[in-house]
Amino acid sequence: MTFKEKVIAVLDEALLEKPTVFLIDLTITDAFKVIIGIDGDNGVVLQDCIDISRAVENNLDREEQDFSLEVASVGVGSPLKLVRQYKKNIGRTLIVKTATENIEAELVEANDLFIILSWKAREPKKIGKGKETVQKELQIPYSDIKEAIVTVTF
Repeated sequence: MTFKEKVIAVLDEALLEKPTVFLIDLTITDAFKVIIGIDGDNGVVLQDCIDISRAVENNLDREEQDFSLEVASVGVGSPLKLVRQYKKNIGRTLIVKTATENIEAELVEANDLFIILSWKAREPKKIGKGKETVQKELQIPYSDIKEAIVTVTF
């Protein structure tokens, strides 16, 4: 079993004990630096990072392979990668990049196939001069999303 396979096995076991926390990213460098990025259905607290770190640290043998370990939550500005992340961010504003456009809108629905965004736009009136505010909605399959980031508003 390779070092990476051992890390994955230990990490999978640690995540089973924390069902609301899930893996976003796992990187193992050539120098055996293990970098784990996690997220949670209700966010990630420091204790989640500590628990995952301890579980990995205590179940790998440094005599067999010396390594360094870093466990952190993915940042607010990090792109969404999993359907589970979209579902937990319903009601928030996203910036979604597709091949043809960038849309900043509220995420109103996320299922296993697509997301639905909703926003208000100013468009020319159908009758007469001037503009009117209209409510727009767009369904985007995950396969069309190049990048999606949650915006932070203060």
